[in-house]
Amino acid sequence: MADTHRSRYRRYEGGDPLAPPVDIAEALDAIGEDVMAGYSPERAMQEFLRRGGDDRAGLDDLARQVAERRRELLQRHNLDGTLNQVKELLDTAVLEERKQLARDAMMDDADRAFREMRMDNLPDSPAAAVTELADYDWQSSEARAAYEQIKDLLGRELLDQRFAGMKQALENATDEDRAAINEMLTDLNDLLEKHARGEDTQQDFDDFMAKHGEFFPENPRNVDELIDAMAQRAAAAQRMLNSMTPEQRQELMQLSAQAFGSPALMDQLNRLDGNLQALRPGEDWSGSERFGGDEGLGLGDGTGVLQDLADLDQLSDQLSQSYGGARLDDVDLDKLARQLGDQAAVDARRLQELEQALRRSGAMERGFDGELRLTPKAMRQLGKALLRDVAQRMSGRQGQRELRQAGAAGDLSGASRPWAFGDTEPWDIPRTITNAVLREAGEQGPVVEVRGRPRPSLETSGPRVRLSVEDIEVQETEARTQAAVALCVDTSFSMAMDGRWVPMKRTALALHTLIGTRFRGDQLELIGFGRHAETMEIERLTALDARWAKGTNLHHALLLANRHFRKHPTAQPVLLIVTDGEPTSHLEPDGEVFFSYPPHPLTIALAVRELDNARRLGAQTTFFRLGEDPGLARFIDSMARRVDGSVIAPEADDLGAAVVGSYLGSRGPRGRGGPGSYDEWFGGRGFWVG
Repeated sequence: MADTHRSRYRRYEGGDPLAPPVDIAEALDAIGEDVMAGYSPERAMQEFLRRGGDDRAGLDDLARQVAERRRELLQRHNLDGTLNQVKELLDTAVLEERKQLARDAMMDDADRAFREMRMDNLPDSPAAAVTELADYDWQSSEARAAYEQIKDLLGRELLDQRFAGMKQALENATDEDRAAINEMLTDLNDLLEKHARGEDTQQDFDDFMAKHGEFFPENPRNVDELIDAMAQRAAAAQRMLNSMTPEQRQELMQLSAQAFGSPALMDQLNRLDGNLQALRPGEDWSGSERFGGDEGLGLGDGTGVLQDLADLDQLSDQLSQSYGGARLDDVDLDKLARQLGDQAAVDARRLQELEQALRRSGAMERGFDGELRLTPKAMRQLGKALLRDVAQRMSGRQGQRELRQAGAAGDLSGASRPWAFGDTEPWDIPRTITNAVLREAGEQGPVVEVRGRPRPSLETSGPRVRLSVEDIEVQETEARTQAAVALCVDTSFSMAMDGRWVPMKRTALALHTLIGTRFRGDQLELIGFGRHAETMEIERLTALDARWAKGTNLHHALLLANRHFRKHPTAQPVLLIVTDGEPTSHLEPDGEVFFSYPPHPLTIALAVRELDNARRLGAQTTFFRLGEDPGLARFIDSMARRVDGSVIAPEADDLGAAVVGSYLGSRGPRGRGGPGSYDEWFGGRGFWVG
């Protein structure tokens, strides 16, 4: 068992081990912005990973480096390296032989003339000349050495094509070294052919590695790993041949027979290539590249470059993440470090960690349909950011200031009262301390304590103060009526076509966040209405793709809104309708959708009937009209007058502030008398939006 104790350690490639954990805050902000811009959460995450962060390279940057590296390899190199080396050695051999012939006075003139004639009439093709001189009796020792170098070079290059590093390892090789190579090739081919027949065992592989393991620095653990490594390089060698011109290929094939002065090596290598191609037909054996540089490559180095190009192509595919089920874990960090350097691998590893952190953070999850969605936690974070933007718009335009809600039971009245068991209102600290001081005036000591529960404090020079339960006063709040809010948002074709899709979603999320964090007692129903209407969770509405089906079914939306109001009979109904078109569809008694443009009178009548039902339920109604269509304006105005509602016509960017302002107006003391105009919501007072 030759590899029982073989170590498989390698250099640490994770970058700075003391670097702080990956920060996903920037990523979540960017993903949230893209989601609001209409991207799905999956695509938004992919886009962030692609472009990277402020101080982090993204996939696009790494892919650009891969493309530049590939282009640089092709533009720097050509495939004439081995042929040029052969030509140089051949020219040296011929020149040294001519010199020797001219110096040798003892040589027979006829013999000299014959030899000089052979030198003069050598073929222009280096391969043909080398073959022609195979049986030549060299007179010059320098010429003979140069010619022998040609055969040695060819043998080492051909082996280096299949076994990386063999060219250097066999420099100045002896006959015993060449015999060992021949024996290894014979045993290797026997093992591969036995494996192809299904007759090999792990012991066969272990015996082979024990005998020839020095030729395989990759330390394969079994015959399949051995075949994988060798087939990849052999396929690269074939692609190199495919990339040569026909003349180059012909020269090389003719020269190969002279490797080590015998065709035996080439016979074994051809046998090896045939075995590998049969065992791994899926490798790229037919591809080619176009080289255009000045730096010649030998056969071994050229094969290495072809392998590098194949690695770069794989990295390009992995970094593109364009195939089904793509994950950043697919990126081969070892190859990336080898091709682009350690920093590229560190950047990719950080992106992998970021993707994993995003998936583990609870910010995104997969639904039953397999689609990635923002979780409620992420929606709350995004909603808070949108709500801050709404507050700035509401306060900045009218010089208002942001106020913070205090108390959970209602709005502060300015009065206070003694605390009673069960009270949750905030303490009136000045009144509480004043009560204690007045009651305990004259007592000294460095302890501030609630009676029976002393707590240490800083030394003071004044009298000590003891707080007693009877000293505590709480701030009184006005009772606040709960509201049942129905936000009906138009999801028809025109909303997407006219650029109102994103503001609609931002508005819904801002209102949802406000109610969920500041008015938890209120009940919000989100209703989207296009060709038909449906209630939606905020996560679904936020991730909703633009809909291109025609139809504005206000009738169906009002049916759902009234059902929501009836489910909460003790709450104040608040109806908010965002639309950019007149009703063009309604529900038939059998549940089918009827569509007509221009609007059919029955469609209008059914919408008006449900609006009247909302008024009878006590709903405060506000229409938010988007667009400048005069017909829509007349229709909305008449609908609002019918139910004593109001109309606001904001710009798309101001829609969120308009809806939130209207809702807050309906929640405050003024709102109890009914919603006011757009100017009233933004005039003179701050709202509880902090």
